Amino acid sequence: MTSVGIVGASGYTGAELLRLCSQHPQLDVRLATADSQAGARVAQVHPNLGSAFPALTLAKFDAESCDGLDVVFLAMPHGASQDVVPDLAGRAGRIVDLAADFRLEDPGSYRTWYGAEHARPDLLGSFAYGLPELFRADIAGAARVAAPGCYVTAAVLALAPLLRCGLVESSGIVVDAASGVSGAGRSPKPATAFCTVDEDFTAYGLLTHRHTPEIEQGLSRVAGSRAQVLFTPHLAPMNRGILATCYARPSGSGASTADAMDALRTTWRGEPFVVVTDGSPSTKAALGSNAVHVTAMADPRTGWVVAIAALDNLVKGASGQAIQCANLMLGLPETAGLPTVGVYP
Repeated sequence: MTSVGIVGASGYTGAELLRLCSQHPQLDVRLATADSQAGARVAQVHPNLGSAFPALTLAKFDAESCDGLDVVFLAMPHGASQDVVPDLAGRAGRIVDLAADFRLEDPGSYRTWYGAEHARPDLLGSFAYGLPELFRADIAGAARVAAPGCYVTAAVLALAPLLRCGLVESSGIVVDAASGVSGAGRSPKPATAFCTVDEDFTAYGLLTHRHTPEIEQGLSRVAGSRAQVLFTPHLAPMNRGILATCYARPSGSGASTADAMDALRTTWRGEPFVVVTDGSPSTKAALGSNAVHVTAMADPRTGWVVAIAALDNLVKGASGQAIQCANLMLGLPETAGLPTVGVYP
């Protein structure tokens, strides 16, 4: 068995890591930390996990407690991993960070988009970017991986085939995406309280959302030229899910819907967690699974090419993708412990 530690196990992504690890044939959770809930049993904090972890107790984080663990997942708020990773060096065999601390290649982007200088820019290059469908080889040989953001995963997997096949321009891309409330984390906030969110639909982070540079970075790597994206996120009154609707201008002589769908099918052929569909992807179809559902079409009237993706923000958008990366890092089957089928209704 592979020994696992989860740092930040009281939040939504931590709970999802625990749930998925409990169904994994090789991952054995030896340590789960949560400073705010230290001393409480996992079953008390996450009743849905009671049958899987009846006796596991949440501990206060101590780097020494990670000594000898095969893999440590960091499921903490942005900024915390920068302080933790240096202390884990030489202790845990592999690290998968679910936060944004080591996703961006340019240290200056943290100052621009996160409002603070990066504490350890010298470590940025030691992390592979954890989007397996595009950067599998980098992940398989890495000791440290930064798992992508949820919005980023949806937008990049929807648009990458169109850019890779030269069907659309890399500039002037528009991404409108909606997320369930769990994407804001478990900590109570006025903006995500039930009475605020229920029967409401609102845009937020206008022109300044932190996933913007990460979307541009991922698409630029695929396109081989600088991508420019206008990204507008929305908060939807649902627990889970992301639906990203992406608009791009065709390149050259234009693209048809058949061209766009051929690009998706060719690019994602054989990918276990990408479902290419002729219909409109829905968040419910991906609920509870590590799958992303994608489609694309071209509108000859307006000239726009539209690509759409739906996924579960806590699975493929966070914890499931982190385990997918860990499987690659550990030399395990990439699909081990990860569901491809959603929960319905």
